[in-house]
Amino acid sequence: MELVIQIAMGVGLAACAGLRTWFPLLCLGLLARTGYMELGTAGAFLARTDLLIALSVATVVEFAGDKIPAVDHVLDAVGTFARPVAGALLTASVVTHIDPVASLVLGLIVGGGTALTVHTGKSILRAQSTAFAPLHAGAGNTALSFGEDVLTVLGVGLAVFVPLLAFGLALLLVLGAVRLAKRVMRRGYKLWGRVPLTKQTPILAKEDGASTPK
Repeated sequence: MELVIQIAMGVGLAACAGLRTWFPLLCLGLLARTGYMELGTAGAFLARTDLLIALSVATVVEFAGDKIPAVDHVLDAVGTFARPVAGALLTASVVTHIDPVASLVLGLIVGGGTALTVHTGKSILRAQSTAFAPLHAGAGNTALSFGEDVLTVLGVGLAVFVPLLAFGLALLLVLGAVRLAKRVMRRGYKLWGRVPLTKQTPILAKEDGASTPK
């Protein structure tokens, strides 16, 4: 049962990493530093003082920069690579009741996959909001950013204190991201189907010796 709780916690934290890269790592490092939580070998280094300082700075920069138009897209581009890594590390760090190699593999597959899926859904929402930027003057992206902040803080808190509930929230985020991705793919197929194809008149090769009709 304890392993199930740890996996649920890891998935919940990974989903939060899909929204904000550094805040879940900072929280996990602080919990380990204060002795509230014991981390596996994969994440033991998160409790180091120098790393906690770096994560604090990165967290502030990410939370603030995500409110600035154009900067949020740069952060999302970087997050495409950083957030799955963070999700994998978070999951591998909290799953301590199995072999370290197995926890790392579990982190890569489950944690990394969860973070990447949530990040993809977030990026799609941002792209759709940006398309309507002339109407809301960038306020839509800022509103989405504040909503993501709330979800991240709430998700981390639930993952630590109510892991099973956090797992349910993570599942909803993943399903929502998958649904958004499918909708975008369907629209892409429809647009592709409307592209006119150039019709070419087939050229019939004349047989040798054949006469042209008058």
